[in-house]
Amino acid sequence: MSESLALNRNQYLELEKIALGAFAPLDGFMTEAQFRSVVETMRLPDGHVFSIPVVLDIDKDTADRFEAASQIDLYHDGVCVGRLWPSDFYGCDRPAAARHVFGTDDPSHPGVAYFLGLKAVFVGGRVELLRRTTFDISPDELTPEETRAAFKARGWTTVGGFQTRNVPHRAHEYLLRVALEHVDGLFVQPLVGHRRDGDYTPQAVMRGYRALVGSFLPKDRIVLGILSTVMRYAGPREAIFHAIIRRNYGCTHFIVGRDHAGVGGWYGDYDAHALTKHFDGELGIEIMRLKGPYHCDICDGIVTEKTCPHFGTPATRAISGTDMRRILVDGAVPDPRLMRPEIVAALKGVSLFIEQSDP
Repeated sequence: MSESLALNRNQYLELEKIALGAFAPLDGFMTEAQFRSVVETMRLPDGHVFSIPVVLDIDKDTADRFEAASQIDLYHDGVCVGRLWPSDFYGCDRPAAARHVFGTDDPSHPGVAYFLGLKAVFVGGRVELLRRTTFDISPDELTPEETRAAFKARGWTTVGGFQTRNVPHRAHEYLLRVALEHVDGLFVQPLVGHRRDGDYTPQAVMRGYRALVGSFLPKDRIVLGILSTVMRYAGPREAIFHAIIRRNYGCTHFIVGRDHAGVGGWYGDYDAHALTKHFDGELGIEIMRLKGPYHCDICDGIVTEKTCPHFGTPATRAISGTDMRRILVDGAVPDPRLMRPEIVAALKGVSLFIEQSDP
């Protein structure tokens, strides 16, 4: 018996990423056994490292209706986009799972709030994508098959992946330059799926990177494309997840900097460095653990703890996306030593910040 389910945008994007191979080795939404194993051990039952739950949430009435279904047709905006073959329906202790994944069950953490707000029942099972939905951001997105082909066409054997959700500032630029010294090319892939209010819009992020690449970084050594998926704000665990995703897109290296995927001071600056070391040799991608960066008034440039003798003094200051957002929200112009004026100029005429999260 077949049933049908309407997906919201976030659910559709998870379906799409599973089916396109971005979340490999997953071939469907997580079963209960997969979910519990990933939450508790950061591994799938077969031993593959996987650090973040990928689930399809439905309400209890829908779950009751689906229990006898052998197939569920998946719709988005009234169009059948895929199929799911349900294997099980399950719930969990949400606060306990949140503590494993996010290190807290405090709903003031945006990732926790999103997870706790999911519908009561998760349905697991293999999926198939029948048709992709087109969004305003779609022209900027590449599939894993397309990125692998692009890297091959350029003759790259080593490719560094860079995760970001912010308009580029000088610290981002520094990290990219350091990575370019070690790999043939970079895949810069801003995450533009569901994020919290106050984050940059996808249009602002892409405007910023287009202004940076070509003018200040070698265009022939960088591929730029977005990743449309939910931002989890899970810090160290999400660093593992982001590395796995970039491996699936064909990257051989992945940059993990200060407070990767962090939010609001929930994680230590280099907690993600420590967690990625725990899985060295198992991720199928080499982690480039980069320090800082900071700006030093005495050195008059971008530095790290490893390159500047003034770290920890008033001469050094961190460069963070949060600080840059605050400056731009207030209508001020960032210090050109922290964000290039050309980047700021490229943002004119575009909506900068998310005001209402996607449903």
